[in-house]
Amino acid sequence: MFPKGLGTALITPFKGNKDVDYEALGRLVELQIEGGVDYIVVLGTTGEAATMTAAEKREVEQFIIRQVAGRLPLVLGVGGNNTAAVCEQVKQVNTAAFCAILSVCPYYNKPNQEGLYQHFRAIAAVSPLPVILYNVPGRTGVNLLPETVLRLRQAYPEKIIAIKEASGNVEQIKHLIAILDKDFAVISGDDGLAVELLQAGAVGLISVASNAYPREFKQLVQNKDVEMQKKFASLIALLFKEGNPTGIKALLNQMGLIENELRLPLVSASEELQAALRKATTART
Repeated sequence: MFPKGLGTALITPFKGNKDVDYEALGRLVELQIEGGVDYIVVLGTTGEAATMTAAEKREVEQFIIRQVAGRLPLVLGVGGNNTAAVCEQVKQVNTAAFCAILSVCPYYNKPNQEGLYQHFRAIAAVSPLPVILYNVPGRTGVNLLPETVLRLRQAYPEKIIAIKEASGNVEQIKHLIAILDKDFAVISGDDGLAVELLQAGAVGLISVASNAYPREFKQLVQNKDVEMQKKFASLIALLFKEGNPTGIKALLNQMGLIENELRLPLVSASEELQAALRKATTART
């Protein structure tokens, strides 16, 4: 069963030479477990999976599996804009280690709603695990509409179990919650809208900010904590000001947890953003 509550979209720390920093990755995993998150999303957008080789992805995947050692459920990011290739990757997922896959809408190609339906239908047909759809139009250029989600749920009710909604369109997400059955999980994919969507019927949050503040965001999700949401609002805005994971990596670096390294085409946060993050975190303490 897919876990509800708080999931962390885990970053992938890199060294100065751009190799994966496994020591830092181990620290981050332990921080999530100690902070009480309900599950970890491995190799998602925040993890910069798009700039990693297939071999690196396997190594990161295996490292996290060993580090977690069954203490938390894991969700694996498996997506792309070549449906056949995604289906082949899905078939090879380690079903003993992961409870679900998270699959983003195909980007760049800009399929219509029928194309999106057929893409996810093909994935569901071959997936050995439940599928969490991921709608993030700001990155993909396409918007997965509620009616298409409903079609997918009706076609594969045992496989299409949830959606990470990061469209930012609150009315669309509320409509989605209204037309889907109660067992379908709508998950906020936006830290800044988490409480509003939880109050509307979403069942959890897949968070970027929880990389740094797992305990606080666990409280936010558990209690639908409006005050906690307000407390973090300005920091959340800064985290996404120059893109993700640029902001969260700068923050984690300031916390002494990782080096502030990204892979091109992403670059490190500007000096202005880093200064603003330092000011914001100092104000919190």
